[in-house]
Amino acid sequence: MKKFVQFLPTSLPNLRHATRGCVFQKSDLTSYKRCYHVSKLLCHESDALKTRQAELMARGLPKKKAIPGVRDIVLVVSGKGGVGKSTSAVNLAVALAMNKSSKIGLLDADVFGPSIPLMMNLGELNPDLNGENLMIPLVNYGVKCMSMGFLVSETSAVIWRGLMVMKALEQLTRQVDWRDTDCLIVDTPPGTGDTILSLVQTMPISGVVMVTTPEKLAVQVTRRGATMLQKLGIPIIGIISNMGSVVCDNCQTDLPIFGRETQKLSSDLGVPILANIPLTYDKDEGSSKPVVVGKLDTPRAQKYLEIARKVEEFLIESHKT
Repeated sequence: MKKFVQFLPTSLPNLRHATRGCVFQKSDLTSYKRCYHVSKLLCHESDALKTRQAELMARGLPKKKAIPGVRDIVLVVSGKGGVGKSTSAVNLAVALAMNKSSKIGLLDADVFGPSIPLMMNLGELNPDLNGENLMIPLVNYGVKCMSMGFLVSETSAVIWRGLMVMKALEQLTRQVDWRDTDCLIVDTPPGTGDTILSLVQTMPISGVVMVTTPEKLAVQVTRRGATMLQKLGIPIIGIISNMGSVVCDNCQTDLPIFGRETQKLSSDLGVPILANIPLTYDKDEGSSKPVVVGKLDTPRAQKYLEIARKVEEFLIESHKT
């Protein structure tokens, strides 16, 4: 028990005193009373801890630094994996790049599971260094791309702890020649871990696109991530509801297969649904070609063009305020 007391915060002196020598070895009434007394103290001392946390937060986080050469940063996030986040990020970036007046970048911030090299058909290439010793992004479909997948082999696993991941993220953002990039789309790992927290706390984020399926569990986790972003003051551009329906081949009716949980999420958060993208069978799904490039005339591709238009409108309006 003494070892446990040593790890209690010094800001909780009463709790430290009460637990010192606390007899958890015995199962008598005195022990239970003592433990009850400790739990009451913990409730009282939690107020002191909250006050201390508020004081620390009042000092503020380090000032956010823009990525040199980048005007807007848009994160594509999801609560869970497997909901089509990377597919959405790729097609959004390529759709934005179709506007020839905009220069678009795509950053794969998923250090442990990079997928952008394959999805952008850049899997076997490696970036060069320019005269300033900055990595030159690889370009395809009019989009400048950078990923940890360019720096390790396809079969190599990245086995790093948090500090190493943060260092890698620093290199992928600030040691890359992103100059003249109007909008940088960032494909983040799922969840609300170190990577996304580091991004939103150290860089000026213009907005976030959230991707989820309408399935209840996926929406529940997405809601938690959205709540975190709103508390941090990060604007949410909208939600992509992905793979929530199938289109009948005969009558072209859109048939929901996961319910309509995304609509409730949108209403509760006050955030628009950017598009509902149906689940489709595509024999060329693994062709390393975004649907907005290979099958522009399909309803699915048109959905991504619609999303890109809405993101552009959001960014234009954000610069007016």
